Amino acid sequence: MRDMNRQLWRWPGFVVLAAALTVLSGCMSGTGVKIRPEADGGKSSSSEAAVAIDASVRRLDDGREGFSIMETSRMDGASRSNFERAVAMMNEGDFAKAVELLEKVIERSPGVTAPYINIAIAYERIDKPEQAEQHLKTALTMVPGHPVASNEYGLLLRKAGRFAEARTIYEKTLGTFPEYLPAHKNLGILCDLYLNDPACAIEQYQIYSEAMPEDAQVGIWIADLRMRLGN
Repeated sequence: MRDMNRQLWRWPGFVVLAAALTVLSGCMSGTGVKIRPEADGGKSSSSEAAVAIDASVRRLDDGREGFSIMETSRMDGASRSNFERAVAMMNEGDFAKAVELLEKVIERSPGVTAPYINIAIAYERIDKPEQAEQHLKTALTMVPGHPVASNEYGLLLRKAGRFAEARTIYEKTLGTFPEYLPAHKNLGILCDLYLNDPACAIEQYQIYSEAMPEDAQVGIWIADLRMRLGN
């Protein structure tokens, strides 16, 4: 029998800002995502303009494996404060209030992807999928293939029954960020439970499981799939 816990799995935590001016995203520890917008010398970016990024996989300072995304944007002190308050509200489950603050952040600092991603998550949690999708599309316009935005968008599309679109989103981001484990796991779940593509599911689960052997549940899913396939 299929494990229903797979249906709504998401990487724990929301996108958060740190104090220094770097971007760390997609850490494999699963403790959330840290994004630190780079200063741009006083120039603000349009929310519709693509943001220049420099993405690479490397070992982080604390020994974890992850990748970095360098965004060139400005966020003033008021926006940073509102953003951090919004993240705290989301952690407490107050998504409606978080939306109000994040709207202010976006208005003042439209060139940073993190507020768009978090407001999309908040909108989805208060059952406003159309607004969530629009903000994720904006983030993906700014940074095409952004792994966190893509992962959330894939979850949104899957919940809406738009399975082929969700698969396209996952495959696109994995083409650019193959080390982003949440997308592998969620693509596996999509192929397993919704697309009836066990070969795809096993492939994605195995990639994830090799990097995260401590997640024993995925090993059980792989064994279950192989048993159903008679392997």
